[in-house]
Amino acid sequence: MSDLLVIPARFGSTRLPGKPLVRIAGHTLLARVVRVAQCAAALAGDCDVVVATDDHRIARHAEGLGCEVAMTAAEIGSGSGRACAVAIGRDPRPGIVVNLQGDAPFVPPAMVAALIATARHSSAACVTPVIRLDWSALDAMRAHKARSPFSGTTCVRDAEGRALWFSKTILPAIREEATLRMAGPLSPVFRHLGLYAYRLDALERFEATPPTTHERLEGLEQLRFLEMGLFIQTVAVEPPTHAMSGIDTAEDVALAEQLIARFGDPHAA
Repeated sequence: MSDLLVIPARFGSTRLPGKPLVRIAGHTLLARVVRVAQCAAALAGDCDVVVATDDHRIARHAEGLGCEVAMTAAEIGSGSGRACAVAIGRDPRPGIVVNLQGDAPFVPPAMVAALIATARHSSAACVTPVIRLDWSALDAMRAHKARSPFSGTTCVRDAEGRALWFSKTILPAIREEATLRMAGPLSPVFRHLGLYAYRLDALERFEATPPTTHERLEGLEQLRFLEMGLFIQTVAVEPPTHAMSGIDTAEDVALAEQLIARFGDPHAA
């Protein structure tokens, strides 16, 4: 039985229409994410890669990239919903389903593979990575949120890595920040990366449950797991060289190209 890595890809982004087909330094966003997924699947072993979309333009492009495509219903409103729809239609069904968001072109393949390995040995409903921000990265997130307040997600977790909350607000609030800055290079803020490895049975329960109050308020589907009382395990990882939140706006595309110019193009590696 193979696990499954799904890339949900919608054409109708309100802030960046046609987002999966937008070019970043010569390659489409989808091409970059597909390459991450294919490399990660090869590292993890026993893992298939599928692009899940409701748009034939995206489907044709994905097939041209040599990736399997699953057409999903247009009314499915979330990435996890598309991932679940693809997974339950396969025979045999996968045990672990990875939702690699289609706007995350700089996730290291080794990080995805490590997440799959963790999920295979965990009882958590969901496993997801977080990055502890240093002070300069926290300052950069604050500046970015001044322009795009709903870009980038933070996570509050306990000492064992169990997620307590996720928010589009920068959490936790920090008292006596100046003192903490002098005490060490790392802030207490964890940035969440939009990457999930689900147990399929938990994902089916999730999809059978209506959106919850805080999920709707924050626009964060992972909050439904927490409001259902399910366990999300976070894994602290090192920040990628090309560190940024997802591609949500034209300004994000420009930032991604600046990172590529500065640090090199991982797509060409």
